[in-house]
Amino acid sequence: MTSERVWTVEIAFTEDDERTRADARLHGGGHVLAGWGRARRNPVDRDVPLVGEELAASRALSDLARQLVSDALDVVEVLEAERHESHASR
Repeated sequence: MTSERVWTVEIAFTEDDERTRADARLHGGGHVLAGWGRARRNPVDRDVPLVGEELAASRALSDLARQLVSDALDVVEVLEAERHESHASR
């Protein structure tokens, strides 16, 4: 039997003339994490907001991914320590 879990990521953008910031929020799996990313437009480049949003969003999602990996490694470390303690007490 397969169970389905849903995690949701919301991304909000703020922009000024040359910078776009993306704030990503992850809900799911017992997590509520926040990540962010930023993109800066070269003043000589054309103003194409979608490009700035894509870059900033990808950086915010990378920040979330880094945090998820770190959290998972922390849990694995605890489980490994418990396993070693269990084996040592036998």
